[in-house]
Amino acid sequence: LRKCCNHPYLFEGVEDKSLPPFGDHLVTNAGKMALLDKLLMRLKSQGSRVLIFSQMTRVLDILEDYCAYRHEDGFYYCRIDGSTGGPERQEMIDAFNKPNSDRFLFLLSTRAGGLGI
Repeated sequence: LRKCCNHPYLFEGVEDKSLPPFGDHLVTNAGKMALLDKLLMRLKSQGSRVLIFSQMTRVLDILEDYCAYRHEDGFYYCRIDGSTGGPERQEMIDAFNKPNSDRFLFLLSTRAGGLGI
């Protein structure tokens, strides 16, 4: 049920492989993504920066694809999940926190948050 509520592409074989990997279908095929897209576009226009936590790293994978789709809109991001090593973790944190950083989103797994960021 959690997969169903987050995004249909979490199920194997649902994504139409004939579509471009970073197309608007990422947004239009899931109500949560449509809402998130509107919210993030507004926050980006206001100069805000955003942390997104997810328990499912596959959801973070979809969000990475979404960031690639919105790359021209300035959706630069950092990602930390449970597999991110210590030095790389610190590099991501520093890149997001540096003054005038171009990083708009920070994608985090809840496990990574539990390991300390």
